[in-house]
Amino acid sequence: MTSPWIAALIALFFWWFSTGAILVVVRYADGFGSHAHRSAVWGSLPLGLLGVWGCIATIDLTSVAGAYLAFLSVLSIWGWIELAFLTGIITGPMQRPCPDDVKGWERFLRAWGTVAYHEILLAVILAIVVLYGQGGANLVGIWTYIILYFARISAKLNLFLGVPKINTDFLSQSLSHLPSHFRIAPLNWLFPISITALSFAVACWLERLYHADTADGRVGFALLAAITGLALIEHWFMVLPLPDERLWKWMLPTISTRPTTRHEDPAHGL
Repeated sequence: MTSPWIAALIALFFWWFSTGAILVVVRYADGFGSHAHRSAVWGSLPLGLLGVWGCIATIDLTSVAGAYLAFLSVLSIWGWIELAFLTGIITGPMQRPCPDDVKGWERFLRAWGTVAYHEILLAVILAIVVLYGQGGANLVGIWTYIILYFARISAKLNLFLGVPKINTDFLSQSLSHLPSHFRIAPLNWLFPISITALSFAVACWLERLYHADTADGRVGFALLAAITGLALIEHWFMVLPLPDERLWKWMLPTISTRPTTRHEDPAHGL
């Protein structure tokens, strides 16, 4: 467990497994309606609270176990928030598709309205994690959340500005309005910046890993390098013609979903 390679493989496994588990829960909930979405979110809340406890318990725990536990605790918190989003429980005030003729700032405001509550929650937790954890001896959890947060912001902005490939197969029925705010387009101006920043971050973690002189340091930096590298790969999936959906599609059940009634679109997004 002290090997950086083992740590990287563990990060890869939990990234894949947690994503698949969330998608399976969302797919099953889609088959039973909005009450099932709420039940899934509330039923998984103890897992998120366990993650909160883990973050608190490991802030000064300088050991290999502390590095792993801090990493997995943040994934638990992040996973619960993602489940709340994908089930449509914590999203935003805008629940309608974006008309094709909407451009500029109105389109941006409409897109922001679809995820506003979710983004505010992520930002509040980021502030709490950083303020509480600063000065702690074990910063693996803090940096894990920071990486996930900014990688997600980057991914959302790229989807809004336009990328060649957008996978909407895993969106729940509650988020059927969301793809109308995406854009299929050649590379936008932000994508090279995102790729460069993530590549630089991976290089920084690898440099720290190379010079680490403790087992917990090597494991911690390997976990951070792996999760940043996965974020980089997810960005490349937006432009490369690779069937990334096959990583999880095989594990999803086929369930007929209940139709959702959509209202007429208002004159303005917010």
